[in-house]
Amino acid sequence: MVQPLLTSKTGSHFAVADLGLFSHLHQFTFEALENPIKLEGKVFLKQLLNLTSAEISLNNLPPGKSVPFYHKHRLNEEIYIFVRGRGEFQVDDCVFPISEGTVVRVDPEGERCMRNISDVEDLCFIVIQSRTGSYVDHTIQDGFGVQKRVSWDDKERL
Repeated sequence: MVQPLLTSKTGSHFAVADLGLFSHLHQFTFEALENPIKLEGKVFLKQLLNLTSAEISLNNLPPGKSVPFYHKHRLNEEIYIFVRGRGEFQVDDCVFPISEGTVVRVDPEGERCMRNISDVEDLCFIVIQSRTGSYVDHTIQDGFGVQKRVSWDDKERL
C-alpha cells in the first residue's frame, strides 16, 4: 500500500492539515519502529501539527475487526472519542458498548483493547493521549477575549 503524502500548512501561531474523510483513513498505515506492528487506518498528528502537549490519532477499525493486542501506558492517560460505528471496549476485565458519541478515558495502568462488532460499518474514533495529572487549571480560565471586531474580509487564504 502506498502511504499518502501528509502535508500541513503553518502560520506563526497555527498548523492545519486535511486528512480527508474518516471513511478513507484505511489509506494510512502506522508502523511502530520498536515493534513489528502495522496498523491500517491509523494516523498520528504529533509531527504533522507540531503538537507539544498531547498526542492525537485518527483511527478507523474495519467491520468485524479487533485491535490485535492489549496495551497500557507508562505516563499517559488516553481519551477515546467515537465518531462513527459501534463496538465493544475492554479495560482490564470490564467490557462495555461503544458507539458514536461515546467518550472513554483510560488511566495509564488500564489494559485496553476494542473491537468493531458491525458487519458493515467502520468504527471511527479519535484518541487523545496526555500526561496523567498534568492538567492543573480550567480551560475557561486560561482563555480570554481579544478586544477586536470579528472580520472575515481582507484575510490571507491558504
